[in-house]
Amino acid sequence: MKKQYAFVVLAGLIAVVTACSSKTKIKKEMASDQTNYYQEQYRPQYHFSPEFGWMNDPNGMVFYKGEYHLFYQYYPDSTVWGPMHWGHAVSTDLVHWKHLPIALYPDSIGYIFSGSAVVDWKNTTGFGTSDDPPLVAIFTYHNMAREKAGRTDAENQGIAYSTDKGRTWVKYDGNPVLLNPGIKDFRDPNVIWNEELQKWNLILSAHDRVRIYSSPDLKDWNFESEFGADAGSHGGVWECPDLFPLKVKETDQPKWVMLVNLNPGGPNGGSGTQYFVGDFDGHQFTPASKDTSWLDWGHDNYAGVTWSDIPKEDGRRIFLGWMSNWNYAQVVPTTTWRSAMTVPRVLTLDNENGNYKVLVDPVKELDELRIPGAEVKQADLSVAGEKTVQLDSIRLACSEINVEFQKVDQLPHSFGLTLSNDQNEQLRIGYSSENKQLFVDRSKAGKNDFSPKFEGVATAPFEMSETMKLHIYVDVASVEVFADDGQLVMTETYFPTSEMNHLQLFSDKGSIEVKDIGVYGLKSIW
Repeated sequence: MKKQYAFVVLAGLIAVVTACSSKTKIKKEMASDQTNYYQEQYRPQYHFSPEFGWMNDPNGMVFYKGEYHLFYQYYPDSTVWGPMHWGHAVSTDLVHWKHLPIALYPDSIGYIFSGSAVVDWKNTTGFGTSDDPPLVAIFTYHNMAREKAGRTDAENQGIAYSTDKGRTWVKYDGNPVLLNPGIKDFRDPNVIWNEELQKWNLILSAHDRVRIYSSPDLKDWNFESEFGADAGSHGGVWECPDLFPLKVKETDQPKWVMLVNLNPGGPNGGSGTQYFVGDFDGHQFTPASKDTSWLDWGHDNYAGVTWSDIPKEDGRRIFLGWMSNWNYAQVVPTTTWRSAMTVPRVLTLDNENGNYKVLVDPVKELDELRIPGAEVKQADLSVAGEKTVQLDSIRLACSEINVEFQKVDQLPHSFGLTLSNDQNEQLRIGYSSENKQLFVDRSKAGKNDFSPKFEGVATAPFEMSETMKLHIYVDVASVEVFADDGQLVMTETYFPTSEMNHLQLFSDKGSIEVKDIGVYGLKSIW
């Protein structure tokens, strides 16, 4: 997110004077050839990405009057990080997105860093009416002059509101509403209405921990507590927290989940998202365990938070992450744009022998993308070495894969799937029975010389039971792997010379039984 500023600012200045960094040039290029709209090399076909320019953290995600709003950290004048705005898009189905004009611009107080948005149903702010409640965004103002001067109060929190379904926004004339107490990293406010207390709660990042506040009106804030100094991982700065209630599956026991993003210090290097499960009384969060749990074990899921105000009849807690990693986000080999979001995901809570676990699954709305008739299914396969899956007319680079492996008496050294192209570049997704790990190996999947930190193999501890199910989304230059109904997730980007168009099942040093495999072609949303 907003880090390593000396490097970021220098990179931004360099990018501004390069041929592809000008928004005007990019727009002209796009307008001159609309047949290539969203068809650039590496451009995702069903993940959200900006039309042009730089994007990072999802912000202000709120549902209102039939629309899912997605705001995001945005710099329209370059493909590297720069003065932050809030970009804006809406969707009615979490799948197809409509780009809208920039919602929030930097101003004299500072850049517009990450934050959240809510529907003020009770009009506690007075910005709307009880019959027509306002949308209210709360965000971090980052003052670059203060930062360069070495001050600790460069970041403060401001609010803005909309009374026209989020199409236009007015910044509150009393900003900032929450002043920095003297903490260098003091950002990313996330707000939720606490029904029991009839107050707003806010959680934000405070360098190596989070701070919790309360307010009657989103304007006047009272400090409640801190959490995290002695909990979780501390390999980097804590960022983009989220705090929300979830009921444990099957028992409906109410618990609270706290998401905390961390950079660096992720499970496979660089950026990552950890979580805690516990109790929250509106004042203090008490974790069931202070140990680290990772929401996603891949390299490329960061700054993720959840939508607010999902209708009660829906009841889901829906998550979205930034599909990149600060280790290399600014140098990946895309052209007119940089970065995409993950697919939206549903979070549920399980209790495994007293240990709480957040399960992560893709939203069911993605099924809409399946192309009728574009599917291949096979069952009861024995694989030793490699076995090709005939794809017929399915575009593997825009597809969904479901595969279930059956445990055998003597598991092979490793087994899984290989995606490859005509240049024999390969992406391997599999299980190591020797190390008891799920892995995604992108070391031979294409271009990787743009950064020494673009590490090839991501691993995650995993114990295979009688079967192992993998639900995989492939989109041109990314893969998202959901294992055993969301028990473990890995998200990886990669940059092949040409699209992956061949699929093989593999088994090294032994054979594995495949109960079934299904491959489905998916439509582009653009």
